[in-house]
Amino acid sequence: METFTKVKIDPSKIMQIGMGFFASKTMLTAVNMGLFTHLAKADLTGQSIKEKLGLHNRGLYDFLDALVALGFLKRTGVKETAVYSNAEDADLFLDKNKSSYVGGMLEMANNRLYPFWNHLEEGLKTGKPQNETKTGDAPIFEAIYADRLKLKEFLSAMGGIQMGNFMMFSKEFDFTKYHTLCDVGGAGGYLATQVAMNNEHMRCITLDLPPVEAVARENINLMGLSDRISAQSGNFLTEDLPQADVITMGNVLHDWGTKEKKILIKKAYDALPPGGAFVVIENIIDDTRSENAFGLLMSLNMNIETPEGFDFSAADFNGWAKECGFTQTSVMPLTGPSSAVIAIK
Repeated sequence: METFTKVKIDPSKIMQIGMGFFASKTMLTAVNMGLFTHLAKADLTGQSIKEKLGLHNRGLYDFLDALVALGFLKRTGVKETAVYSNAEDADLFLDKNKSSYVGGMLEMANNRLYPFWNHLEEGLKTGKPQNETKTGDAPIFEAIYADRLKLKEFLSAMGGIQMGNFMMFSKEFDFTKYHTLCDVGGAGGYLATQVAMNNEHMRCITLDLPPVEAVARENINLMGLSDRISAQSGNFLTEDLPQADVITMGNVLHDWGTKEKKILIKKAYDALPPGGAFVVIENIIDDTRSENAFGLLMSLNMNIETPEGFDFSAADFNGWAKECGFTQTSVMPLTGPSSAVIAIK
């Protein structure tokens, strides 16, 4: 006689995702107010935190204890006797005074993206961006590039987010048959410095717009790598790319529509020698478009932020690369939802 196990269906996942903004906004608010940076210096009582952050008594312990329950804080005692400290990951990645700080991206999520995502439905219906450009304000990058301090902070934040991927790529990719690399849209020069540090025979160029070039050069000099890495300024959409054995692009292609993607891939092809490699590091969506949720959500963010940008799968990239003349492509998984897709000329 057969027995059947009845599968219990419950709404817990629906509610967890549907109300997920509760937890997200609580953590983002803590980052934005610098809570984790204060706690990296010393453990604090609730009342000390209240004074440092200018909070009201009413929500104080609910806010702090929610962060305990979510795993971002640790605590001894309860309420008035409580002393709070950072969890290990919060201490490493959310303290502004550490080079491992990734909160710059989270600050941008809190201050910019959170309100823009309220208009996702409109973006899906119109296909148009829902950011500053919607109200006629300057695009975010124009505003950032006009302020050197903001630019340095932004580039540092973006570099922090990608550092694990850059480190892994620089160690796992086989550079033995290559000698030169050009990182297109190289921001603060973080990919180029990782490649140079982990591959002593490599000489690198990091290419970006003029305001960015100065920041990259400063970072390269600080790391003592100016003998093997040069920072160059240029517009990769309107100019030819510098010739190199390896061309890399990190989080560049997803900013653009299909036409511009193909133009950039063809520019990379033209700048490479036979056997050269074009490497794209992004949140590559799985070919079945059913597993890499972050990659798909980031593509929705491109709908919010750009006129035509979108994230893509390895199969998409393979089609564009072959169309532009590349003979073979492969995928190298990196950290979290990120991968490198590689095309060989």
